[in-house]
Amino acid sequence: MDLDALTAVRRGEWERLGRLASQRRLTGDEVDELVTRYRAASADLADIKTSAGRTPTGDHVSVLLSRARLRLTGVAENPWRRLPRFFARQLPAALYRVRWTTLAVAVVFIVISTTVALWIAGDPAAVAALGDKASLDQYANEQFVGYYRDNPAAVFAGTVWTNNAWIAAQSVLFGITGIWPVFVVMQNAVGVGTAGAVMIAAGKGDIFLQFIAPHGLLELTSIFVAAAAGLHIFWAWVAPGRRTRGEALAQEGRSLATVAVGLVCSLALSGLIEGFVTPQTWPWPVKVLLGGCALAVFLVYMLVVGRRAARAGETGDLTEYEAGTPRLIAG
Repeated sequence: MDLDALTAVRRGEWERLGRLASQRRLTGDEVDELVTRYRAASADLADIKTSAGRTPTGDHVSVLLSRARLRLTGVAENPWRRLPRFFARQLPAALYRVRWTTLAVAVVFIVISTTVALWIAGDPAAVAALGDKASLDQYANEQFVGYYRDNPAAVFAGTVWTNNAWIAAQSVLFGITGIWPVFVVMQNAVGVGTAGAVMIAAGKGDIFLQFIAPHGLLELTSIFVAAAAGLHIFWAWVAPGRRTRGEALAQEGRSLATVAVGLVCSLALSGLIEGFVTPQTWPWPVKVLLGGCALAVFLVYMLVVGRRAARAGETGDLTEYEAGTPRLIAG
């Protein structure tokens, strides 16, 4: 097929299709004409792709067809009907994509927090640098546990949920800097390590683990995922591959911003555990088991459901209908 010849013959018909698609009001005859020209242009696009692959002419016809399709179908899809696809396919696929980076972030966090805890706890001078003995004893004996028990459970759960969700959202959305996710992970690792050191130095390392583990398993994993998603967005800017940096950032940003929305749910669950389970006087194995079950549900969703969604072709990105028509490139 001669693409130039086809373009010369069909240009007028395509332009007419574009005018009809953008026309504010259509008569009955014009609607019939729009349908007819839509079918004809669809056949032309199929011929172009079959014989010449992707071309600027083909992209132009595709944009016209998209506008005509929107005009014919018209009504926007009910957002509530998108929720099943979002939770069954888009979100788990996006989580699955960052699984290995999440593991790397988790390992770095554990190494840093453990090193800080053991180093400070093993050096009396380092412990003393954190505060006077009376203040540290009060923290270990009263404030650490009181933090989880002094406020009403519902208020406390809501507070930690909103705080952690905001931290996770920042890690994803500011991931383009490459610095913010690293800063968040480092800050939390040092904070957890320092708190653990004070408790260990006071002989209450077991209390520290019993109150951190129930909610911390899911809460920290969620933060690791957020940092991993942010780093993926940063890497799309550094190494876009065959895409332009703008295209890479747009695609990765749409795909992985999905993670921030999903983490609101996982952090809500960890907040409920922190507010209603962690402060309880139940046997500590029961509390840790409940936290472990919550983490297990999240990991199954991320790895098992996510793997199935990825194998079905999902990336977490929006569909072409949702994301808009492709950008035309001349040449």
